Amino acid sequence: MTDSAGTPSGPDKPAEEDEAKGRATEGAGEPVTKADGGGPADEAGSDADRDANGSRRWMRWTALGASFALLLAAGVGWWLYRKLDGNITTDTTAAAELEEYEKERPTPIALDARNILLIGSDTRSGKGNDKYGPDKGTQRSDTTILLHLAGDRRSATAVSLPRDLMVDIPSCRKPDGSRTRKQFTQFNSAFESGGTACTIRTVEKLTGVRVDHHMVVDFAGFKGMVDAVDGVEICLKEPIDDDDALLRLDKGRQKLNGEQALGFVRARKTIGDGSDTERMERQQRFLGALVNKVQSNGVLLNPTRLYPVLDAATKSLTTDPGLDSLKDLYNLVRGMRNIPTERVQFMTVPRQPYAQDPNRDELVEPDAGRLFKQLREDAPVSVVPAGSEEPDKDGGPGADEKPDDPGATSPAPAPTFTGSNAATDECE
Repeated sequence: MTDSAGTPSGPDKPAEEDEAKGRATEGAGEPVTKADGGGPADEAGSDADRDANGSRRWMRWTALGASFALLLAAGVGWWLYRKLDGNITTDTTAAAELEEYEKERPTPIALDARNILLIGSDTRSGKGNDKYGPDKGTQRSDTTILLHLAGDRRSATAVSLPRDLMVDIPSCRKPDGSRTRKQFTQFNSAFESGGTACTIRTVEKLTGVRVDHHMVVDFAGFKGMVDAVDGVEICLKEPIDDDDALLRLDKGRQKLNGEQALGFVRARKTIGDGSDTERMERQQRFLGALVNKVQSNGVLLNPTRLYPVLDAATKSLTTDPGLDSLKDLYNLVRGMRNIPTERVQFMTVPRQPYAQDPNRDELVEPDAGRLFKQLREDAPVSVVPAGSEEPDKDGGPGADEKPDDPGATSPAPAPTFTGSNAATDECE
């Protein structure tokens, strides 16, 4: 008698089960694949696939997140760049007039050197400037500094030009389109009547030095830059109480904020002998302290510290087209950041009371001519503190000495002038 089709006999079941077990044992450690995808092996494979898929998804999300962060950073960086770039005001009027008089301007001699005219405007127009006096619609240049950057960027010399210096001022275009007449008068009249271009042409005529760039800074801009570096430390030998400069300071070491710093560099009547010459020396000492603060705090190398300084600086600047972008300014500053503070020098052009009016100044020759020649040719200038040694009139200490070897040659010593440098600490 036979069983129905497809139904195994009882005794055969154990044999088939044993055979199946044997096959399973023989295949241990090897992947088993079924057509329908079922079974423990397939479940293990699915777990591995899920882990791999999860890892890939995580990597994709990480990549997307990183890309988004980079795009966001780039967007913020670009926005900040455009903001700073847009802060700068371009003086196209001065550029046009200087181009008109290009033929009479000095020819550059040292092409790698840079001469920048820094002008401090006392205009009362603009936000916050009205507290220093009524806006009469004019502006004067009470502070004018010719900054010479050596071609090798290993030194910088800032030469103050007195506002009361008697000079020849050429015929210049006035804001209303009319022209001034040529005149021999005090230096700051050039800026008041003919603006930046007239001041540059006057300086070039006086010195023979080609002015490559210019910057004009007003009261608010100066204060902003001092505040951006968290104040500047100076040292006072006597207390200051000056109502006109809105300034009261104690004797000794003081840290000045922007408002105090502006009063300090503007004060005149109640400090020292009240002369503009002494005020220029005070301005030079303060600028030296500012340079020292910027370099010692690593401002130029720290983006979080550099941004507020750049923001304040660019908001306050009016420049020529060659310096009217953040890139141009950055390249200029980058070239200066490695200059040792003792090689950042400050001085006033050799001057003396004008023979016909002691309230005015005139150049001392041949000293002034020698200084201008050194700047034109990008030759060294040596600056020493007042009283430390008498400035040399003939080209530096030992200029007349002969070398031991008659056939030997040596470079001429640098002419020496009275001044200071950014490493000087007035309290020491």
